[in-house]
Amino acid sequence: MWETSVRLLRLLSLLQARPEWSGPELAGRLSVTTRTIRNDIERLRTLGYRIHSSSGTAGGYRLGAGTAVPPLLLDDDEAVAVAVSLHAAANGTVAGIEETAPRALAKLRRTLPPQLARRIEALDTATLSVTGRGPTVAPGTLTAIAAAIRDHEGLRFDYRDHEGAHHTRTVELHRLVHTGHRWYLLAFDTARADWRTFRVDRVRPRTPNGPRFTPRRPPEDAVTEVVRGAGSRAWRHPARVRLHAPLARLAELLPPAAGLLHDDGTLETGGPSLPELAAFLLSLDLPFTVLDPPELRATLRAMAARAAAAGGVPPEGDRPGG
Repeated sequence: MWETSVRLLRLLSLLQARPEWSGPELAGRLSVTTRTIRNDIERLRTLGYRIHSSSGTAGGYRLGAGTAVPPLLLDDDEAVAVAVSLHAAANGTVAGIEETAPRALAKLRRTLPPQLARRIEALDTATLSVTGRGPTVAPGTLTAIAAAIRDHEGLRFDYRDHEGAHHTRTVELHRLVHTGHRWYLLAFDTARADWRTFRVDRVRPRTPNGPRFTPRRPPEDAVTEVVRGAGSRAWRHPARVRLHAPLARLAELLPPAAGLLHDDGTLETGGPSLPELAAFLLSLDLPFTVLDPPELRATLRAMAARAAAAGGVPPEGDRPGG
C-alpha cells in the first residue's frame, strides 16, 4: 500500500509538471505498465482529481482544474521560490497582499519537511523590507484590466494625471507592465489616436467594458513603450542626454522610471520642471552631455553660476583682469 501511495504522489507530481502526458511516457517515468497507469489514474479520480484522457496515437492524460485547489507537490527549489515570492509580495505594490501573503506562507510552512521549513524560517528572520514607499494597486483593478486584455474588450476609466487633473479615457488595452515598484498599463487611446502609458494606481475602471476590438501592435515591445512613456513622454519637459559611463553601471544606477536607456548611453528622460530635471541628472554624479532641449543646457549653466557664487567664486566679469 505504501508503494502505491508513493507512486500516486509521483504520478500526480508529473501531471502537475506539464500540460499533457501519454500513457507510455508516464509508465516509463514510473517504471510500471500502462495498465498500472490507467489504474492509478482512476485512483486519483476517486480522490477528487479531474484528469482528462484521450485515446488514439495522440492521446494522453491531462490534469484539469477542480472545484477546489488540490494539493500541490513542490520540490525543494520550487517551495523556496514560492516562499520567497510570498515574502516579497507581502511588501509589494498590490493592496491587501500584505495580509493574505503571510497567511499563505504560514500554510506552506506547515506542510514542509523540517529541514526545508528551517531554510525558509531563516530567510524570514534574516530579511527586512522597507514598506509604504510607493502607491499600491487594488487587486480588483488589476484583475479587471487583465480580463479586458484577455477578452480584447475596450475600457473606460477615470484617470488622475501626474498634475492631479482628472480625465475620462477610452482605450484599447494591450499589456500590464510591472517595473518592480509600480504597475503601468500600455493602451491605445482612441480619442488621441496614439499609444499611451498609464499608472494603474491612478486608474479607476468604469463598467461595463467597451466593445471588443482587434488588437493593434505597438511601435515597439510593451516594456520599451512603457519605460519610454513613464520616463520621458509623461513629463512636461522631456529630454535626451548622453551619460558617459559603462552600460552595466548605468543599468544598476537607473530605475525603470528614470527613462529609456539606449545601448550608446543615451537616456530618454524628463521632469516636471527644468530645474528638477537638472537636479536629477546632477544627482547621478556622472558626466553627461545634454542632447536636447537647449533650454536644459541654459538651466544647467544658470545652476552652475549660482553654485559657483555660493562657493565664493566671483562671477567671471568680476575676477581680476576680467
